[in-house]
Amino acid sequence: MNRLLLSTTLLSLLYSISLLSGVEPTTFKIVNKCRRTIWPGILTGADRPLLNPTGFTLKTGKSRTLRVPRSWSGRVWARTHCSTDSSGKFVCAAADCGSGRVECSGSGAIPPATLAEFTLNGDQGLDFYDVSLVDGYNLPMLIIPKGGTSGGCSPTGCLVDLNGACPRQLSVARGNGSRESVACRSACEAFGEPMYCCSEEYSTPDTCRPSVYSEFFKHACPRSYSYAYDDRTSTFTCAGADYVIIFCPLPYTR
Repeated sequence: MNRLLLSTTLLSLLYSISLLSGVEPTTFKIVNKCRRTIWPGILTGADRPLLNPTGFTLKTGKSRTLRVPRSWSGRVWARTHCSTDSSGKFVCAAADCGSGRVECSGSGAIPPATLAEFTLNGDQGLDFYDVSLVDGYNLPMLIIPKGGTSGGCSPTGCLVDLNGACPRQLSVARGNGSRESVACRSACEAFGEPMYCCSEEYSTPDTCRPSVYSEFFKHACPRSYSYAYDDRTSTFTCAGADYVIIFCPLPYTR
């Protein structure tokens, strides 16, 4: 009887350990190496456990570590040139989420914005991640997996400051009389044409091909998404990793 009780207790303990290991959260360490304050924003995907906070202030040289549910998916980005206007509304010149507050509260980045995209614990237990310039660009960004057990676990990102080199048709100025370029739009946002947006008759990988504008992004940042069907060289996988997300990785600072 004692053996049976011991055996049952041991099995229960092992089962509890397996459950705990299955829900162990991932961590995102978000680092600001830019020369100025940034305001990271976070958008959780539909029907996924919400990640809080949805936005916060991160001063230069500082970092913040978040515990992320293992089944989470969503986007992380950074807003720049932010302030509170005369009406008390929080606004940003680039990658604003439009909430009027530091917290984005379920609103995504208004393009153009450099995006870190994640789907954790997906197919075969792998995390899928990428840095996307499909919605344009506003800051250099690097994703580094730490402690992964399988899946490649390669770093990815866009290390180059593209704002100064942005084609004139895509460049976004800071405003208020300043000509400083704070972001670089995608061709889809700038022109709205189906051939650039991979929509209508261009809605398949065979019909939507790289443009001269997406090639500008791809040449500068070959490991980042440059247009909607740029999967082959832009999506990375890892299992069991934590992630460091660095804005303005050295030596490229703004």
